[in-house]
Amino acid sequence: MRISELSQLTKVSARSIRHYEEKGLIQAERTENDYRKFHESAIERVKAIQLYLKLGLTADEIGSLFRSEIASPDDYEYCEEMLNIYEQKLNSVDDQMKSLLDLKEMLERQISRTKAKKISS
Repeated sequence: MRISELSQLTKVSARSIRHYEEKGLIQAERTENDYRKFHESAIERVKAIQLYLKLGLTADEIGSLFRSEIASPDDYEYCEEMLNIYEQKLNSVDDQMKSLLDLKEMLERQISRTKAKKISS
């Protein structure tokens, strides 16, 4: 199938699909006129890429998963390597949330101080 068909079937832009190919996450054959030709399996592969991007994985992390012995995203659920990646991502999200909460508290204090100064002026 051509890139436009893959894009339409997966709801992923052709630009993103080209990027995935450039990163080695999917492969395409080239036709005589140099058009990309994707195998039907690329549909599930693109969907898996989208899932992992939503989970916060980088293209490199996704690439290493695809280079491992794991066959499909359903297999990742019980894979030790995936468990480690999920835990690392969760820790990263927790750290980001803590930083944001700290920032929120700081901003709330500054707003309160500023309002108090405004009222006393």
